[in-house]
Amino acid sequence: MHVVIVLDHAHINGGQANVALASALGLKARGHEVTVFAAVAPVDPRLMAAQIRVVCLDQDDIASQKNPLVFAAQVVWNGKARRALDDLLGTLDPAQSLVHVHGWAKALSPSIGRALRAHPAIPVAYTMHEFFLVCPNGGFYDYRAQAVCTRRPMSLACVTRNCDSRNYPRKVLRLVRHAALDHVSGLPEACRHIVTISDLQVEVAGRYFRPGTVLHRIDNPIDTPDLGPKPEAAAGDFLFVGRLSPEKGAPLFAEAARRAGLKATFVGDGPSGDELRQAYPEATFLGWKSPPEVRALMREARALVFPSVWYEGQPLTVLEALAVGTPVIVSDICAGRESVRDGETGLWFRSGDVEDLGRALTALSDDEAAAAMSRAAHARYWAHPPTLDAHLDRLEEVYRLVMRDAHPAAKPASAPAKPALLADSRA
Repeated sequence: MHVVIVLDHAHINGGQANVALASALGLKARGHEVTVFAAVAPVDPRLMAAQIRVVCLDQDDIASQKNPLVFAAQVVWNGKARRALDDLLGTLDPAQSLVHVHGWAKALSPSIGRALRAHPAIPVAYTMHEFFLVCPNGGFYDYRAQAVCTRRPMSLACVTRNCDSRNYPRKVLRLVRHAALDHVSGLPEACRHIVTISDLQVEVAGRYFRPGTVLHRIDNPIDTPDLGPKPEAAAGDFLFVGRLSPEKGAPLFAEAARRAGLKATFVGDGPSGDELRQAYPEATFLGWKSPPEVRALMREARALVFPSVWYEGQPLTVLEALAVGTPVIVSDICAGRESVRDGETGLWFRSGDVEDLGRALTALSDDEAAAAMSRAAHARYWAHPPTLDAHLDRLEEVYRLVMRDAHPAAKPASAPAKPALLADSRA
């Protein structure tokens, strides 16, 4: 099988690219032909080392833009991306090829849908890492109100509401792009097979999918070693890992910890960083850390606090904490709750409620409770760990279903034998 992985960035800049590129490398190791199609450089050197073909357009994203007007045109309709993807797909054998779209909203734009629709014999799968396929701002979140948005996408209430994190002109740009997505690109029709990563995604966005949409659940892979149960499960402080911003709940955690008289430690930075450091001098702010350093800090923590006030997709941070035996305090509105058994491997609290978050913090400040939840978190995670190998198994299964749907008369291809390294990766 020849799999074309489509995403905005050819390097890891977040969870979406991490999953896409990990799957590309894993599929190549299993004997599939893989091409990565992306807009933004640099190219992850592991792709070249694995002899994966990379088509990178060397374009800007929102962080590297040089001309705001040129970039605005690019994110609404990236003609270069459409032409390049059309050219690539024209070289493929439809009977042996599949396109897997992981992201388009940061650089590629909805225009890639035109290229996909121009080659209807090549099947397409789409992983919904966020909600851009149905929501103009991608999150069903009102940044102005700092609350989940329940307005119908592209309704009058949606169009007239300034929900953008920056300003209304940028919301208008997103509306124009979404109109191009819905009425010009054909991308939603091309992406009939949608991969979801949480039940919450289906609950929130399912009503807006096109008729005939087929849903497939594939959990994201987690790359972490089994360090065994914690020797000192009740040690350490309460830890936040991620972007310091209102929607991630960082200010909520800082205030709840202060009221409970407990120590809050933050790993990461963001738009709320300076304000939080000034308002909460008793808290510890460590800035961004490398993945090994974050894993060590999670291992040392009493609990991870994940107070996000928006839906999220499938927060990898929550799973990474459970993997090292650290219980998680999680908002009951975000998808992270699906990985936490309330009262067993962590605690849920009412989203946005500082007093209820304080209750959860106080409960886990009890050493016996923290130790019991730590043991349960480690045991439950490692009973069925979401490894890359498990992710690839399910990915191949879905690919075969998608291929069979596109070519019902064709004889189904058997999966290639797994190399020993991947086959034994669960050990």
